[in-house]
Amino acid sequence: MRRISYRDALREALREEMLRDERVFLLGEDIGRYWGGAFKVTKGLAEEFGEERVRDTPISESAIIGVAIGAAITGMRPVAEIMFGDLTALAMDQIANQAAKLRYMFGGQISVPLVIRTPFGGGVNIAAHHSQSLEAWFMHVPGLHVAAPSTPYDAKGLLKTAIRSENPVVFCEHKLLYPVEGEVPEEDYMIPFGTATIRREGTDITIVATLYMVHKALNAAKTLEKEEGINVEVVDPRTLVPLDKKTIIESVKKTGRVVVVSEDCKTAGVTAEISAIIAEEAIDYLDAPIKRVAAMDTPIPFSPPLENFVIPDENRIIRAVKEIV
Repeated sequence: MRRISYRDALREALREEMLRDERVFLLGEDIGRYWGGAFKVTKGLAEEFGEERVRDTPISESAIIGVAIGAAITGMRPVAEIMFGDLTALAMDQIANQAAKLRYMFGGQISVPLVIRTPFGGGVNIAAHHSQSLEAWFMHVPGLHVAAPSTPYDAKGLLKTAIRSENPVVFCEHKLLYPVEGEVPEEDYMIPFGTATIRREGTDITIVATLYMVHKALNAAKTLEKEEGINVEVVDPRTLVPLDKKTIIESVKKTGRVVVVSEDCKTAGVTAEISAIIAEEAIDYLDAPIKRVAAMDTPIPFSPPLENFVIPDENRIIRAVKEIV
């Protein structure tokens, strides 16, 4: 099977859905022919589809999402790009109080088929306003679906599912994933939301990891196998809302130990929610306490050494595993 980058997989999903359905259009800051998006996901699409369907917007995140919501509830299928995930804060009223609630408040008489694509995460030294991981914010808002693909295959399949959904989807990407390559079929395919995947089979301990942390968890698992003889299972939820609790719980029941890894802050974050679910539904199967590995509760520093200190790495994952095995 051919190998393409995460970036190209996203672009391919957008292009295929725009060809399939003329209601699909893109909007966001600098996504058009002169820039192609901050991370070049939309490069070339304005040339192919024109400026009516690939719309450069003013620098106003609230306006971008407000326009997209209006278009969605009147029959279009907008895909809005927010250049950096941190800047969703500028549109949170539109996202949390409009997009998430409208279908409920109108008794299902309207739908909001809106996708909000946005990159999260650190590791590229662009400081506190452009490096956060805020996935848990959106998990906390009823009415929003939250996707978090970690591979090119998942990026394409989940984005196609999101675009065809009748619900608003916050589509979380990670900056360091864009150049990552993987196998992606050329034929049309979709990945259903709420379906986790096991990235690595194991028997001694489960690691549940999201986005770029999946790759760090897999690297840690290889090291643990080679140096300590510890056989690690790695579970990737792929979507955070809906969350595939069954796959996570079944893995924990099998191994009896679990480490939950995410790049967002530890307090009230993704690791907290997944850990709580495991504690509620599988505590009798645990042979050791649940361990969490997450970013420190601090703004992301600009200094590269400090940023690396704040963000979880393979060594912290390995240390957490060794503490309970």
